[in-house]
Amino acid sequence: MKTTIWSKQHINVLNTLNEKGRYIAKKDYIVSDLEEHAELVLETYDWYVNQVSKKHKKPEDVSYPIWCSFSQEATMLLSENTVILELEVDREIIMPVNINKWGIILNYGYIPENDQDDLRHKQILEDYRTNDAKAYMSLFYPEIKREIVSSWDRLFDDNIIINNDAAYGTLWELKKEWLVKVTK
Repeated sequence: MKTTIWSKQHINVLNTLNEKGRYIAKKDYIVSDLEEHAELVLETYDWYVNQVSKKHKKPEDVSYPIWCSFSQEATMLLSENTVILELEVDREIIMPVNINKWGIILNYGYIPENDQDDLRHKQILEDYRTNDAKAYMSLFYPEIKREIVSSWDRLFDDNIIINNDAAYGTLWELKKEWLVKVTK
């Protein structure tokens, strides 16, 4: 079943699609885009790629996924040297990512299983006088860090909802034949 998605990309992505017929994300592109934040974000991206590739076969030449929106309104706004690609793709190639849970992961946070689990985890942090980000980045709290990373698997559990079920999507590649419209 086909679905329409939107993806904000650098103009060079459109050029690559037109020249080669296919675009894949590479680490160099992400580092260039995220600048000084790249290493912090790539740690979570690496975790995501490792986990999601178990469920959706990743082509060997692909390093990282490409982000997309399920609605045009949810697409990031245009900025200098960017375009918004409207694409029609098979729904099964899209890997949904809950926006709120992904935000927690990007902040090295703990995704609770339920309210009781949330209180339990917060009590542990209080007892150790730390927070998720400090515990994750420090060498002093390996058990808390393991618990945090372990909780990230809940990103893929649709029964665990944090605020709402709004989602972005990721896919491994873009193909020129999927392109419906370009907004500059």
